[in-house]
Amino acid sequence: MSAEAMPLSVLDLSPVPTGTRPSEALHETLELARTAEAAGYHRFWLAEHHNIPSVASSTPEVMIAAVAAATSTIRVGSGGIMLPNHSPLKVAETFRVLGGLYPDRIDLGLGRAPGTDQRTALALRRSREALGADDFTEQYAELRAYVDGFPAGHPFEPITAQPSDVPLPPIWILGSSTYGGQAAAALGTGFAYAGHFGTLDPAGVISAYKTNYRRFEHDGEPQAILALAAIVAETEERAAQLARANALSMLRLRSGRPGPLPSPEEAEAYPWSDAEEAAVEEWASLVSVGTPDQVAADLRRRANTAGADELIITTNIHNPAERRHSFELLANAWGLKPR
Repeated sequence: MSAEAMPLSVLDLSPVPTGTRPSEALHETLELARTAEAAGYHRFWLAEHHNIPSVASSTPEVMIAAVAAATSTIRVGSGGIMLPNHSPLKVAETFRVLGGLYPDRIDLGLGRAPGTDQRTALALRRSREALGADDFTEQYAELRAYVDGFPAGHPFEPITAQPSDVPLPPIWILGSSTYGGQAAAALGTGFAYAGHFGTLDPAGVISAYKTNYRRFEHDGEPQAILALAAIVAETEERAAQLARANALSMLRLRSGRPGPLPSPEEAEAYPWSDAEEAAVEEWASLVSVGTPDQVAADLRRRANTAGADELIITTNIHNPAERRHSFELLANAWGLKPR
């Protein structure tokens, strides 16, 4: 698929800017979803993170329902549901309900990471045994069985996720390592690689996924989404200022000092040390920053190199209006057809 024809989608974390109430970020997500739909984006996915002051997206299933209600055509899904944090039955029920309310518009993206620190993961999973378990494929099989049926004699055989007349939405497995691609290939699902923070070469991970993909009755061809971070502004100077603020947010998170998303003015006033400057260099290489044409060209290059079928973009900017405008500028440069 040529990059010009490649679908472009949005991954949203409901970022919380400094000086605002965290709940405001949820309403801004709805505004961004309306903007993304009007601009012609293909999907709008909501992430699952816990106990991070800069992120309000802790319950993607709730936000999926709200975003789908606020829009009419764009696909809406999870990017993703961290399956080990949840009961497979509850996930199957939740997404059958969403699929029943919004037919042919819902995606179920699944991950195995906790999406948080270990203490919070323990609070979510309720036991150290569950925290240390490596049973994602078993959980996935259980989730599907609540829809497809359990083998005869299984203790859960009488249980069906309701509403029973709604299929599971298309399933995507997320990953930032080789495991996600291997699992998606073995289970015959779509695959989304977290290129916005994963340090592996996306081309190798995606190629291995497509080569080893197993087809099942309920699945089609292998499909790979590449998630990337991008910051677009009218000028290079403004884009660099916005990126600097995002870099400060990542620095604080990775050094154990998480806080709300800082403004460009905060980042400019921050006393950067040489060690901190070096620490953000690796992250900076993962983000496409610049004018619309510059960012679109860089994203096309990354997509072609990786062999991706679709790009999903995450953008964290302090000012919600500037964040929406960043997505609008990118949509225009990419050649999306406005709805």
